[in-house]
Amino acid sequence: MAQLIQDFIFQSAQRTPHAPALSDQGVPLSYAALAQTVQASAAALSALGLQRGERVAVYLEKREEAVAAMFGAAAAGGVFVPVNPLLKPEQLRHILADCNVRILVTSRERLRQLVEVLPGCEDLHTVVVVGGDDAAPAVDGLRLLGWNACLARAVPGAAARGIDSDMAAILYTSGSTGKPKGVVLSHRNLVAGAQSVAAYLGNTAQDRILCLLPLSFDYGLSQLTTAFSCGACAVLMNHLLLRDVIDTVEEERITGLAAVPPLWIQLSQLSWPALPGLRYLTNSGGAMQRGTLDKLRAALPHASIYLMYGLTEAFRSTYLEPWRLDERPDSIGKAIPNAEVLVLRPDGTPCDPGEPGELVHRGALVAMGYWNDSEKTAERFRPLPPRQPGLTVPELAVWSGDTVRSDNDGFLYFVGRADDMIKTSGYRVSPTEIEEVVYATGLVGEAAALGVAHPLLGQAIALLATAAPGVELERQALVAACKERLPGYMLPAWIEVRAGSLPRNPNGKIDRKVLAVELAGLFGGGAR
Repeated sequence: MAQLIQDFIFQSAQRTPHAPALSDQGVPLSYAALAQTVQASAAALSALGLQRGERVAVYLEKREEAVAAMFGAAAAGGVFVPVNPLLKPEQLRHILADCNVRILVTSRERLRQLVEVLPGCEDLHTVVVVGGDDAAPAVDGLRLLGWNACLARAVPGAAARGIDSDMAAILYTSGSTGKPKGVVLSHRNLVAGAQSVAAYLGNTAQDRILCLLPLSFDYGLSQLTTAFSCGACAVLMNHLLLRDVIDTVEEERITGLAAVPPLWIQLSQLSWPALPGLRYLTNSGGAMQRGTLDKLRAALPHASIYLMYGLTEAFRSTYLEPWRLDERPDSIGKAIPNAEVLVLRPDGTPCDPGEPGELVHRGALVAMGYWNDSEKTAERFRPLPPRQPGLTVPELAVWSGDTVRSDNDGFLYFVGRADDMIKTSGYRVSPTEIEEVVYATGLVGEAAALGVAHPLLGQAIALLATAAPGVELERQALVAACKERLPGYMLPAWIEVRAGSLPRNPNGKIDRKVLAVELAGLFGGGAR
């Protein structure tokens, strides 16, 4: 029988019914209880008219009901669409309309902000309100139900059973231009991804994994699916202060912690208690800088650190084993289990070691494309050149748009993203390369290099940075450090040192789109 993503929960409920599946604000929920709630959610959604393949959006903070609604939608034969709770009403409206959401699960507080935008979502017919439907505002043309009232409508046996190639989820990801696009994931994608990650992290039912990142982010959702795949406990956290993260790790006896580089930079600057039970840390969503890595290793000597590379269109692509950090700290490693990663030229032929090329991912983790966007799907999901002449059906792979190179031993190194590459005076410059040099000075806490339209150069390089802890950073000192370490064509034409942090997108990464808008017109050229 095909394995579907909700089966992880049901199987653990049969094997170890009393084992903790979730911890929500310190309150544990067993696998038996979670399975019962997911089944009730599936039956209730079916009773509300959800048909196979229809979409259910979940616009909530991390909490038990959000998990039950997502996996319940999948168990009902539907498709869950987790929406980052930090998004604004107009951004939510775009997602609901773009993928024709039929049922929205949200809170009373968020619903009050949505009264103006929901009537424009023509396919939406029901809003399920977590926290009760009393005092929830009426919305013209929509049925409103409280979460408990919704579950009371459950009809046992009403949920549909699908197959593993069916859609399971749509995750919206921001592109370099335009509005967010929805990456369609099958049950097979999610199951294969969870099993692959659990294999190389060595996850077991004894693990307690902190869910710190948004569940709308593939890396955040992975903490849930990976935990459920091996019967571990997922600890939900909506953190407000950095210190809360460390306190939760200690109080909840966390064994696995995932974060993105800007968050790791901040966490590495704090004082950590002795945490021998914290087994591993993982990083994805960008390179972890050497200084951050060294601080974390010194503060948490018992924790293995896994550096990873991924993209929503293929979930996760590579990882570097912790014991290779000293020999290859700048590498993104090799392909994760059950995936193959290729480095190809534009004509599809393989690159030689050391030759930059596009990272191309093939295998069971390759997504089903972008929802309702055949043009962008055709750009990113393309057939591989045939390897065996007898195979007549082409295999689609994800062409990432990222430039990497491999060494003679097959380890991969990130060079830059095609969308972010700076074209200046006839040169193609990787912002990552500039940022790595700037971080290596020890002067900066955060840095972002961008290309800004310039009437003579095509693009000029702009650099924004914040000071490292304990450093009183003057702009001229950073200018001098860049001149000492960078060739002339890579020198920033404009440098700004900012107080605080650089702007973040909802997934916690440095928001280059916001910075690009801020800097447009800086040199009198048009925005690019």
